[in-house]
Amino acid sequence: MAISPRIAIIGGGPGGLTLARLLQVRGMPATVFERDPHAAHRPQGGSLDLHVETGQRALRLGGLEAAFRAHARPEDQGDRLYDPSGALLFDYVGDGFERPEIDRTDLRTILLDSLDEGTVRWGAKVADVRPRTNGTHEVVTEDGAAAYNIVVGADGAWSRVRPLLSDAEPLYEGVVFVELGFEAQTHPFVAELAGSGKMFAVGDNRALVAQRNGHGHIRGYAGWRAPEAEARALVRQSPEQVRAAMAEVFDGWAPKLTEMIRQGTLLAVRLLSALPIGHRWTSRPGLTLLGDAAHLMSPFAGEGVNLALADAADLAEALTSGRDWAAVAHAETMIAERAKIAAEDSAGGLRSVFSPDGAARVLQHYRERIAA
Repeated sequence: MAISPRIAIIGGGPGGLTLARLLQVRGMPATVFERDPHAAHRPQGGSLDLHVETGQRALRLGGLEAAFRAHARPEDQGDRLYDPSGALLFDYVGDGFERPEIDRTDLRTILLDSLDEGTVRWGAKVADVRPRTNGTHEVVTEDGAAAYNIVVGADGAWSRVRPLLSDAEPLYEGVVFVELGFEAQTHPFVAELAGSGKMFAVGDNRALVAQRNGHGHIRGYAGWRAPEAEARALVRQSPEQVRAAMAEVFDGWAPKLTEMIRQGTLLAVRLLSALPIGHRWTSRPGLTLLGDAAHLMSPFAGEGVNLALADAADLAEALTSGRDWAAVAHAETMIAERAKIAAEDSAGGLRSVFSPDGAARVLQHYRERIAA
């Protein structure tokens, strides 16, 4: 009987956990290194829409379709568009399971519950990944080091694994986002703005966003174009200073929109960054990447997590195929080609929203999507 390789997956996000699940059902266990001390350590972010052909397919392959449908929210797929005056330009009510929403926390719970005990090493922040002379790689944490035949970088934008394969680094895309939190019960005006899903209010290089999450939560975002130094300074400022900066940026917008800035709970300030479109690397036996570590992009194509789950499906098939590393190299090619298309869409979406005539561009996009 062939001995299964020792596999380390760096990062316990959706992509890394999905890969661990898919390998497990194929009889090839892996170890997931996750820096969080436990599953409930921090919020996992907002809502996701999982697509049939990518994200949902990976969950089906992992035997998790029923669990996904139990937590998914097909009723929250609507879209609304406002201009800065508060005028409603577009209102679409979506339904069905083509792209239903699910909270990141719920998705992570589904994946964690599906894994064998001990698969995830909590509190295991990876300090380094070092090649050894015998072709294995050493994964180094504060608790020590261990050698693995295969190391998968599923560790996001600032991956520890990617530098072993590529010199590419994420670059700031010119837009800063402030993340806001609301409760539908105590912020009914935000619930009304969001309608049956999410809303965009788009103006001159600025946007306000509200998206329904599960359990009565609503996640909001205020985004605008800003020089990198200004955006990085905002990260270090107090909540009061951040709120004042938002109020200045959105001065003159309709009060029903700017009330989001005044009432929202400040959760984070984020600089939108992306790897170069078409990023790929020379395949190297024993090392590979998936998700944001491989193809970080802005969220304006709605493909980030879907790509990560699709990457996991492709890598699981390659790693369990019984073929040599050429199977993984082929999967990496598919991953890069698929991501290039999504990254182009994402960059185009960001340019459209954050432009002088953003509302008109977004309205055209919505109308074309409905017509298709």
